[in-house]
Amino acid sequence: MRVVIAMFKHETNTFSPVPTPLARFARTGTAPYYGAQVLEAFRGTGTSVAAFIDLAERRGASIVAPIAGHAVPSGPVDDDAFEHFAARICEAVAAGCDAVLLELHGSMVTRSLDDAEGELLRRIRRLAPAVPIGVSLDMHANLSEQIASNCTVIAGYQTYPHIDFYETGVRAAEPVLRMIEGRCVPTMAWGRRPMLPHVMRQASTRAPNQQLQERCRAMEQAGALSASLFMGFPHADIARVGTSAVVVTDDDPALAAAYRDELLQRAWDARESFVFRLEPLQASIARAAQIEDGPAILLDHYDNAASGGTMDSVTVLGAIIDAGLDDVAAFAICDPQAVDQMIDAGVGERVTLMLGGKTDMPSIGLRGQPREVSGVVRVITDGRYRNEGPALRGVQMNMGRTVVLDTGRVAIVVISKQQEPNDLACLKSVGIDPAHKRLLMLKSRVHYGAGFAGLAKAIIECAGSGVCTSDYSTLRFRKVPRPIYPLDAM
Repeated sequence: MRVVIAMFKHETNTFSPVPTPLARFARTGTAPYYGAQVLEAFRGTGTSVAAFIDLAERRGASIVAPIAGHAVPSGPVDDDAFEHFAARICEAVAAGCDAVLLELHGSMVTRSLDDAEGELLRRIRRLAPAVPIGVSLDMHANLSEQIASNCTVIAGYQTYPHIDFYETGVRAAEPVLRMIEGRCVPTMAWGRRPMLPHVMRQASTRAPNQQLQERCRAMEQAGALSASLFMGFPHADIARVGTSAVVVTDDDPALAAAYRDELLQRAWDARESFVFRLEPLQASIARAAQIEDGPAILLDHYDNAASGGTMDSVTVLGAIIDAGLDDVAAFAICDPQAVDQMIDAGVGERVTLMLGGKTDMPSIGLRGQPREVSGVVRVITDGRYRNEGPALRGVQMNMGRTVVLDTGRVAIVVISKQQEPNDLACLKSVGIDPAHKRLLMLKSRVHYGAGFAGLAKAIIECAGSGVCTSDYSTLRFRKVPRPIYPLDAM
């Protein structure tokens, strides 16, 4: 048995000004992983690729891993980056194989393609019409007919924050490998509903998504090979945006369709519960000022890396400083220019610099607004660490050269590459123990919960500024099909 295994992941925020060249798909260095590097980098980790490897090796399969890369969410992917990945994956398939197993996202947009994964899968299917294709997708996938019709099995994450990458890989790959062995006949049904559940209300640890994902697992326990409800990614101005469901059964199309319809109806019935209601920033900061027993987490959710934010907005950080809040750790401001200035100054030196605000956001009519900040350079690192888990356990992370700037009240982590704070190691790696801070400002929406939820005595959602805005009225949707809830009364 010869199995092609690859990873090509990107969640595209079409409103983001952050570019997505090929180098952004590199964890280390300037290029993705190739060949033996893929197996070395991902074997034993909490990723779908690791699950693919494990399941294939247990069967004694020959593994071909042409390429693997995951870019932190940002703006549309450069066309040449897409072609680089697609060419290597298609070349491996064209050489002959018995199965294709892909870890994708499901919401990738390139400068020329609104349905990048659909185009990749179309090319693969054209090369190998009869070869089964198993795909793991993010819960925020914006599914399309082109994606669904060119796959044999699709499985999506059932947790948000996402901690079931590996398990999703098993759910995507096992039916495909059993099919090759003649032990099952995967039959898939998919569909979509016109709704944009707000990301801030999509957590699978609370209603309504908690109950919806529990129902997916119950369907699998009752015999479905895979049941997935995709919330969709709303910061994508494309025609395929929205909530969708995929159910795979063993040669039972009627059951797959019935389960699919049930999931979509349950989601639609809960649509009002997915609407997010904003609190003014000053009210949030005032509540934070009253907290004595920490750590409490202040979420700068308008500017998080995991949704394509620039991560250099200082609106929330500035409000924290202006309010005189103390014993605070802030993760993070992405500002390579400031990092260089502080490295030039050196550890222990006091600096005054213009921090953040280096990036304009024309899609939402905002210009970057740097803030003058003074403090002492406490730590300088190369920005590399491995996630402790449960999210992406063991995976190498890289936030670029990193500095901790201490204002006396706030320890500000300043990084060179956008990095979501979904793991305690992001702070521990720079000498900050998050358990001993009164307040933690995290540029995150929901993913912080994977590593930090167990520490938090309180969660305060802070409306700042950025292309991950929670105010849909500031986003100019042109391609999204209308009507769609809650943009339209439905």
